[in-house]
Amino acid sequence: MIVGHVNSDREAIVSLVVQGPQGQTRQVEAVVDTGFTGLLTLPPEVIAELDLPLRAQGRAVLGDGREITFDMFNAQVIWDGSVYPIDVDAADTVPLVGMGLLENQELCIQVIFGGTVSIRALFVS
Repeated sequence: MIVGHVNSDREAIVSLVVQGPQGQTRQVEAVVDTGFTGLLTLPPEVIAELDLPLRAQGRAVLGDGREITFDMFNAQVIWDGSVYPIDVDAADTVPLVGMGLLENQELCIQVIFGGTVSIRALFVS
């Protein structure tokens, strides 16, 4: 199970470790964003620090209707004790965990300052 907290801005925060191609790691505090359908966003400086390889360019429509393009990178994430290859979207913002990374998981949030955020695997057959 992954456990995080709710901050004073009512954001659900979880900590996770992202790994680059040479095994270098970086722990990041990420906001759980249920409106983001991707896996994970990272700011360009973290992508550069981990030397993540560019995979492709992506397109997205933002909540305000604007369409943007962004770079996508290959990385690995340590999620609930296991290492998984994932796509990381470059975004000049705080790291975001999206619904793609939460697939087959149960997300529970106590929406009060200091409340618990818990993510646990669902057993899907």
